Amino acid sequence: MSFLEGYELANDTIIRFRKEYPSGRIITSIHDAELKEGWVLVKAEIFREFEDHVPSATDFAYGNVATYPQNMKKWFVEDTVTSCISRAIKLLSPSAARPSREDMARVEFESTPKEKDRDPWATLSVTQIAHDTGTTALATAVQEIQGQLGGELVPASPRCAHGTMVWKQAAAGSPKNWGGYFCTERTKATQCPPNWHVLASDGKWKSQL
Repeated sequence: MSFLEGYELANDTIIRFRKEYPSGRIITSIHDAELKEGWVLVKAEIFREFEDHVPSATDFAYGNVATYPQNMKKWFVEDTVTSCISRAIKLLSPSAARPSREDMARVEFESTPKEKDRDPWATLSVTQIAHDTGTTALATAVQEIQGQLGGELVPASPRCAHGTMVWKQAAAGSPKNWGGYFCTERTKATQCPPNWHVLASDGKWKSQL
């Protein structure tokens, strides 16, 4: 039995999410990249409900073409996006192993001395690469990944008698900064009370007690 059998395939993770949250949505974006140097930093945001304004989970994935076998190098960006989505979804399932089977397969590939000998990028430290090539953005990207290690699990949008509440806040430049979750019922007389939030000292919205 291979050690990889204990890890879920990234595509299976995405299929599972679609079954558990049929109205959920996934948004990915290239957070930073230097394709000439062979790396990309991808961000994934996972929403349990399509109408949610705030993601339920957010995570990052860093892809370096040097860590891929020759037959996979041309798809390293696409693979990094898929890996990022899988990592973010697994934040919704704390018991699930964060890495995908594909991630662990690359770890096994990186540990092969023969491949390391052929690919100098696999043996240089981030500091050496940044110094030798001047790619300070690479070091910055890695630092950002470390800062986001483990991703961020965002509390689910609250629900009321009329379904999932939606987030609203004051427009930029408004004299009073307010925010909260509001009922989606259109008839004002039957709307549920708002779930008001206050902006804490760390810059994040907290539920008003």
